Amino acid sequence: MILDRYFARRFLQSFMVIGGIFLTLMILIDLIEQIRRFDDFDLSFAQLLHLTLLNTPAAISEMLPLLVILSTIALFVGLARTSELVVTRATGRSGIRALVAPVLLSLIIGTLAVALLNPIAAATSEEFRRLSDSYRNNGSSALSISSEGLWLRQSAENGQAVIHARATSNQDKLRLDGVTVITFGRDGKPTQQIVADRAELEGGNWVLSKAKVWALQDGQNPESNSVAHERLELPTSLTRQRIMDTLGQQDSVSVYDLPQLISDLREAGFSTKQYEVWLQVQLARPFFLISMVLIGAAFTMRHVRFGGTGIAVLTAVLLGFAIYFVRNFAQILGENGQLPIYIAAWAPPFAAILLSLGLLLHAEDG
Repeated sequence: MILDRYFARRFLQSFMVIGGIFLTLMILIDLIEQIRRFDDFDLSFAQLLHLTLLNTPAAISEMLPLLVILSTIALFVGLARTSELVVTRATGRSGIRALVAPVLLSLIIGTLAVALLNPIAAATSEEFRRLSDSYRNNGSSALSISSEGLWLRQSAENGQAVIHARATSNQDKLRLDGVTVITFGRDGKPTQQIVADRAELEGGNWVLSKAKVWALQDGQNPESNSVAHERLELPTSLTRQRIMDTLGQQDSVSVYDLPQLISDLREAGFSTKQYEVWLQVQLARPFFLISMVLIGAAFTMRHVRFGGTGIAVLTAVLLGFAIYFVRNFAQILGENGQLPIYIAAWAPPFAAILLSLGLLLHAEDG
């Protein structure tokens, strides 16, 4: 138990030190990137730093596998250089037994990443996108999905327009059914209401079919001045790709909100595969971090007198990157429907765990 606490403390120290170094570098690099992106906009240093800090939780979440495998390598290379692993084995304790503390810590880190870091990263990523869009386009558009349908906000000729649709279809071209549009002037007051059977996005316009327009002006009866149109074009700055990209940003939704969002998307007529895969990938994250610990240990739990420490470290890092790539590739296949959702999310981490355990057992028992 004392040894387990010692190994856990060494692992945690390595994790904090490496994490601090990467966090500092990441903030500096991202700050430079924000300065470059908004070079043509009149933003203060405080605003740029705010954007950078909003981007930080998501970047930390993405870097966790690298931090864990580097922490594992630092732990066992350090133990090997001080011959502490040799002493541990001499007491009759298996080298694999020394992995209990790092594995448990990685499980805790992964669980905290899912339960706490993921919601924080989702909220800050959404705020980052909102502020970026606001700085670039004066907050011209927004999109949300609820059980009541699809809601869009876009810039209008003299203000803003809010579009609501009860259902959507995105087979060939984006189509909205049961459409209601309310336009607002620059003073924030509604100027007109439009109700249409459907709206299709064509070029730079929403083409409304069987639309009726009511002018909302003080002192006038909207119904008496209403006008019916068989076809009506409403200019928009939105594109189908932009709307689909917005819908595809799973990292802006926390794991707690994903089940409801999946249900709402399904009711609204959108595909939910990418969100379902993303949810399972997040739930499998603790096991993926465990696989990083085992991979790092498989190549570094050896005495330095055998030589080749640099090669072993490089091999562990490259194999970690390979597993990370395989996981992302499987996620893409799952989102495209070419792999079952659970296999796409859970197979890579468990395959990596079994592979690394095989290497460890071979190294320990021959």
